[in-house]
Amino acid sequence: MLTIAVTGATGAQGGATARALLAAGHRVRALTRRPASPAADTLRGLGAEVHRADFDDRASLDDALAGADSLFAVTTPFGADTAVEARQGKTMIDAAAAARLGHVVLTSAAHADRGTGVPHYESKYLVEQHLRASGLPWTVIAPAAFMDNYAGGWTLDGLRDGTFAWPMPTDRPLTLIPADDIGAFAALALQRRDEFNGMRVDIASDERTPGQIAKTLTAATGRPVIHREVPLAHVRTRSADLAAMFEYFTISGLDVDVAGLRRDYPEVGWHGFAEWADAQEWTTLLAAAPAHQ
Repeated sequence: MLTIAVTGATGAQGGATARALLAAGHRVRALTRRPASPAADTLRGLGAEVHRADFDDRASLDDALAGADSLFAVTTPFGADTAVEARQGKTMIDAAAAARLGHVVLTSAAHADRGTGVPHYESKYLVEQHLRASGLPWTVIAPAAFMDNYAGGWTLDGLRDGTFAWPMPTDRPLTLIPADDIGAFAALALQRRDEFNGMRVDIASDERTPGQIAKTLTAATGRPVIHREVPLAHVRTRSADLAAMFEYFTISGLDVDVAGLRRDYPEVGWHGFAEWADAQEWTTLLAAAPAHQ
């Protein structure tokens, strides 16, 4: 049994990792800035210890990591910016090094090591480089596009009108992964540290085009859905960062060896997009108030 600290434990990737580790019988320290949140209470109910930790408060990180065996580390530029993400990620790695942890699994982004020019990929890669230079045993897992984003935000708003609004051509493939598979793969790497030490792995569980996604969502929601390509210029008015990401998806593509991952790591229990979509509570989701006016 390992004692594993999990950052972002009340978020999608951290929460999925915490649940997978708890199910495997490990001790989980769920690190969060909001230890009184409902999501933190849910983790307590599953058996996790909840610790307050803030990336901008090094002392809180030192306290939360003391005596832990390993760390699952996730950073985000959203809600702040890429410079903040890089700074906070480096602080987290420094705290892990000071605690002399036996293994750090960092979640980044598929292709972040390829000079994409996408701002939030570049900031994640800066954190990757800091981890490699830290002297800690490390693993980087790099997820493809998140399936979970299709059940929220402006994508969900479009589905209410029967439209899958996505800034890519209808026939351009994109590799995808749900948060649960990220968590399962992270838990696997944390439990098999010798095997995964020094590895960087792009991960995805399926590859679909926007046209195929629209057809799958039609079947899953029980209502007609068509793909509408959103112009990158429109995305750019909202976020230059996201526009750069979708431009990369369209021009270079986000290829990941889905078949190889399924062959080599069957214990992850990979979920295809149709399986993920069928598991969503679309009636409730589509009935909720729009997220963006």
